[in-house]
This record gives sequence, structure tokens and C-alpha cells, in this order.
Amino acid sequence: MNKYPTHAIPAAALKELRGTDDAGRPMEPFTARADGIPVNCVGSLLRCCLRDAEEGEEVALVSYAPLRRWAAETGAAPGAYDEQGPVFLHAGDCPGPVAGGHPAARAGALRTLRRYDDRGRIVGGRYFEIPEDVAGGFEAAFDEAFADPAVALVHVRALEYGCFLYEVRRP
Repeated sequence: MNKYPTHAIPAAALKELRGTDDAGRPMEPFTARADGIPVNCVGSLLRCCLRDAEEGEEVALVSYAPLRRWAAETGAAPGAYDEQGPVFLHAGDCPGPVAGGHPAARAGALRTLRRYDDRGRIVGGRYFEIPEDVAGGFEAAFDEAFADPAVALVHVRALEYGCFLYEVRRP
């Protein structure tokens, strides 16, 4: 069991996103194809179940506002820190994530660990290259983040595009 459990997009939010996304657009499902048509997504992290998309699956690319959703749940007011961005998810229901592990965690992959306080304001972050010891590396990085008592949650994001991957909340 991870000391710092990862959180996929919650089921209630998924239900809404499969209708209309956080930018107000209807979901447009498609079949994931190895040739990348219409969107290159095979091997991309599905934020509903925190595993990579496979060829032949029905998926969608939607706009998601993770901090806005968290703020609505907690009463936080992130102000200008509220942002939305693209995420892949299954177009229909899926079993959700399997407990344990770190999604999209290949040694050498580059991540940003963005820290937020209980108001939803950014209070720091760090560049993170996933080490060979994936679990130990993430645990040390989250230990560092949550050593600051102001940090309420951490968003793990892809460095290349800044895409939200998943969140980790203060234990």
C-alpha cells in the first residue's frame, strides 16, 4: 500500500465529464488507434482508471479542471489558480483504478509536482525525474512536499505538456 495514495478523477466528476466537460463541450468519443487518428492516445494515461489507453478502446479527450473540482468538494477558493486542461478517459464506465502503485511511472519520465494549500493556491512545486526506484522516489518527493504544513494536495503533471495526471492528498 502506498503511503501516499493516488487519486483518479472521482466517479461523480467522470459522469459529468462524459456528458459535458469543464469547458462546456460535449464529449466526443473515439476508438484509440495505433496510427494516432483522430488523436494520438494509445499509451496515454486514462485519468479514470490510471492506466494507459490501449488500441481499440473507446476513449475521449475532455477538458478537466481538477483544482476547481477539489475546491467544490472542500470549500476552497483557488481564484486565478483554477485551470483546466486536456485529459483522456474511457468514454464509458470502467472499473476505476487498482489500488497501489504510481501511474505512468516509467524511470526517466519527467514530472512536475505542483503543491497547493487548503485554499487552492500554489505554494510550490518541483521538477521530478522518476528514478529507477519508482516507489521510493515518489515517497521521498511526497514526504518533502507534505513536510510543509501548508500543503494540502499535490498535482502530479507531465512536464512536457503540463497535463494533469493525478492528485495526492495529505494523508
